[in-house]
Amino acid sequence: MIQGIFYARFFPQEGTKIVAQSPPGCIVPVYGVSKPCLFDFSVLQEYIIPRKAFCNRYMTVVDPEGKHAVLGFPVSIPSPRYDRNEFIFNFGLVVECGVVDQIPYERVVRRLAVTFAEMEKQNYYLSQDETRNYNCGSGGGGPRSRESYCRRPIESLLEIIKEDLNNYGECMIPVDDANTINMKLFPHHMTPPEVKGWHVPVAKMKFADVVDPTWDLTLQRVITHIDGVSDVRRIAFAADVSLELTQLALRHLLFYDTILLLDMFFFGACYAPRPGIHDFLANRGGVVDECANYVCVGTAPSASSGSGSGSGSSPGAGIGERGDGGLDMSGGLGNSSGGSGAGGHRVTNYMLIKLMTTFCVGKTVMEWLKGHMDAGFDVLRFVDVRRLVQFGVIKGYLYRMHKYVVSKQYLAALATGHSRPVAGGDPLQRYTDGCHTFDQIITEQNLTDAEIMDKLKTLNVPAGDLTVFYR
Repeated sequence: MIQGIFYARFFPQEGTKIVAQSPPGCIVPVYGVSKPCLFDFSVLQEYIIPRKAFCNRYMTVVDPEGKHAVLGFPVSIPSPRYDRNEFIFNFGLVVECGVVDQIPYERVVRRLAVTFAEMEKQNYYLSQDETRNYNCGSGGGGPRSRESYCRRPIESLLEIIKEDLNNYGECMIPVDDANTINMKLFPHHMTPPEVKGWHVPVAKMKFADVVDPTWDLTLQRVITHIDGVSDVRRIAFAADVSLELTQLALRHLLFYDTILLLDMFFFGACYAPRPGIHDFLANRGGVVDECANYVCVGTAPSASSGSGSGSGSSPGAGIGERGDGGLDMSGGLGNSSGGSGAGGHRVTNYMLIKLMTTFCVGKTVMEWLKGHMDAGFDVLRFVDVRRLVQFGVIKGYLYRMHKYVVSKQYLAALATGHSRPVAGGDPLQRYTDGCHTFDQIITEQNLTDAEIMDKLKTLNVPAGDLTVFYR
């Protein structure tokens, strides 16, 4: 949100002055306004109207307290008509630091600078006497004088621009008979990350409600196979679309923040808790109940099933059917496959917290599962393990420990430049530089984890040369 907007000008005799501001008193004190200024103008005035080398370019200045940022585009118009042969002005915006994304406002500042610079070059709109009466017809002197008076005051322009952009995100304001200011705030989307064949896309919305027949045909075919389980390679195969086009379509969805990417789920994978798991322990915002509604399946556990002396929560409602595997963050994660259904019951909060916090480095999901089964709790009967892991990763409570393999001999060959691809050689060799995860090997070579380990054992390398590690 725009906290303030101003028009500053350099006067040959008086220096930098704020000619107009909205709201009144936001930049410099105004008589009758008791509200304090947003920042100390005397400290930042040399940056509002800077040296000539910084004119005609976009600038951002943060006040010493770090609360507000001033976005401006100082303009210098050289002409013998002006004193000192140039006219310098700046239209600036004041926004909060760290709260507002400044990138959408850059176009607004540039548009204001370009528009008023052209108006100044055409009819000296800004350099006219500031003491004139701006009411149409209030003075004689012919057409040129009447054209000068028939224009909107800059103070009212700034006020309308600020209010319209804050309330509607756009403005269309007639300045005079020949000029109109048209501006709109567009959201800024970051460049999406690369989509790999081993990523698993998860929908954050129900595409069936928004898909349109005019959408790209490839995109329509791809989104029907996004279920929160299938990786990109499988989606491409099921949709009968090339892998490259599938990745491009998913990256387009990432750009608009309609999906997120996760890792493939394996019982042989390792997960570890993040510091954010403290929020899960404290059940902030009812996150444990949200987790229960998403992961619980089967029938209610009996007292002898090892559920512990938890909170004794009553059975919750099942997850609503969602055909697309989307995320419903207001009421938990959407259904992907299976689900608790109408007859599902939840385990206690204590047991859910225990399950989530017992993931650790060096212990696979299978070993984690076996540990709870040996303790007397039949996890698979009451909890969907994949959903539990997915919930923890999405919420930031867990992170995936990826599996790599490195060959000392291959690294030495790479370092000396002697590594050359050998025709008919083992295809796994190029993955032994410690930079390729097992997920990548699984998707690109179409092998299981066990098959990869068996092939690595038969790789033509010295004994003890290969090392498998988690990172």
